[in-house]
Amino acid sequence: MSTVSANTILDATGGNSATINGATPTVYNTMGKNRIINGAMEIDQRNAGASVAASNASTVTYTLDRWPYYADVSSKFTVQQNAGSVTPPVGFVNYLGVTSSSAYSVGASERFVIQHRIEGLNIADLAWGTASAKTITISFWIRSSLTGTFGGALRNSAANRSYPFTYTISSANTWEQKSITIAGDTTGTWLTTNGSGIIISIGLGVGSTYSGTAGSWVAGNYQSATGATSVVGTNGATLYITGVQLEAGSVATEFERRPYGTELALCYRYYQYYNNSERVPAWVGPGTSTHVLTANVLKVPMRAAPTVSLSGAASFDAYFSSTYTQSSAGIIRNTGSTDCVVLIYPNFTGLPSNAAGAITIATTSISAEL
Repeated sequence: MSTVSANTILDATGGNSATINGATPTVYNTMGKNRIINGAMEIDQRNAGASVAASNASTVTYTLDRWPYYADVSSKFTVQQNAGSVTPPVGFVNYLGVTSSSAYSVGASERFVIQHRIEGLNIADLAWGTASAKTITISFWIRSSLTGTFGGALRNSAANRSYPFTYTISSANTWEQKSITIAGDTTGTWLTTNGSGIIISIGLGVGSTYSGTAGSWVAGNYQSATGATSVVGTNGATLYITGVQLEAGSVATEFERRPYGTELALCYRYYQYYNNSERVPAWVGPGTSTHVLTANVLKVPMRAAPTVSLSGAASFDAYFSSTYTQSSAGIIRNTGSTDCVVLIYPNFTGLPSNAAGAITIATTSISAEL
């Protein structure tokens, strides 16, 4: 009897064997290799494709899901899904676009970056901070109105271990694919909890205090490489990025494409958005005519007990009675866990005691971001 490799298949007659993948499945060709969430820039729960000015200075502020910006000075650039409406690289539909709002000279201690924060639970197998630290490769598609050497960096949550890197854009307004291979850090503390494991920065203009020599691990907080091009230094300059992947190994492999529903659920772990057309079961407790209580089961369990914010007044439809509206928007988070939040809406008047009904919630953000 002839034997067949474990990597072949046979037709119904037992012949015509064919090799699958050419090798045993590895981390490179199996699902789960990409540690980046929303690397194809598909999910934009907060803004639904609208342009966002980077107006929050010195605050990590999320734009597209999982992609925040950090800027030490406000209003120097905007971020938008599919900014400029250019054609994405083949196989992609969306990209994150940055547009400079002025020609700004970056100070030595100033930073303008786009970030991605990978949860420690998702990089535990890389064994960073030990002698067994694994090599990783970052790959992405990039397009800019500028050319030259651009920078970024990896760093830990304590901001005391960094790896500045560079990449080159050769042709203006042309999509180019880049890959950067980095030997894992054998020292330092890299969280393997639900905190920030690896923080990736894509520099848009970073001063000398936060820029380091590219190509090696250093003790310090660096977010780009020395001498990198400043996007915010040119009025109207653009930087577009998509297809971002971080994987174990020294070779960039094809971008891992997860089903849209899977990608959305991964984003829900960090942020969930409810618009003002959604209705949630609610009731009025005994002894109050001003407060409505809801128990919101979350779409997926979140990374940590979330914070809740509200925009706009809510209305309560009491069964077999009337509709009541808050005199002013407000919400009290009474208690919460990773899978449910109990909320109290105050500022109602004349509610019937012990009434059940449904509340039409105002726009509500539920966040457990890193």
